[in-house]
Amino acid sequence: MDLPLTVKPLPREHLPSATLAMARFLIGKTLVHESPEGMLSGRIVETEGYPPGDAASHAFRGKTNRNQTLFLGPGHCYVYFTYGSSFMVNVSSEEAGIGAGVLLRALEPLEGIEIMQRNRKNASVRDLTRGPGRLAQALQIDKRYDGVDLFAKGTLWLGTPARRTGRIATSIRIGITREVDRKRRFFEVGNPNVSGPRALSLS
Repeated sequence: MDLPLTVKPLPREHLPSATLAMARFLIGKTLVHESPEGMLSGRIVETEGYPPGDAASHAFRGKTNRNQTLFLGPGHCYVYFTYGSSFMVNVSSEEAGIGAGVLLRALEPLEGIEIMQRNRKNASVRDLTRGPGRLAQALQIDKRYDGVDLFAKGTLWLGTPARRTGRIATSIRIGITREVDRKRRFFEVGNPNVSGPRALSLS
């Protein structure tokens, strides 16, 4: 199967060694799923970091059967089910044995848009992958992909940028009520695929 556009697999050695640095680094990179129906890909335009010691992180209370992927070392796909309806896609972000991750909140669709629209029941292109649950549904990523190494040869992987990345800004994370001054959300300013309140997408 051909690589999407000019995207190539992202070398693991390019990954930063800390969670928040990785959350910023992933903006503009490409998430690729070589699905049975065809190539699905999108530019990462919004992330949230959940570093070690973060009470909002799934790894906060230690390793369990559910969250063990977060402890595998950087670059593994951690998928969990939430709200009774949606899968969420994350990337483990610290050295092996330390639980932490980066939530992928939104993509800018690149390839397989017609397939994504079928997966999302004909949603508009803007809304296909604007939000973590929509992202997973559009790219057909579910619990089967939990633990996948995104830097190993396979059908789900991280790639280099498809084009130049715009200005990156930060804000508080979305949906965490006790978040006050910790800016752990990263996004490409002005990108229409960024999720959340408009006020948190333009600054």
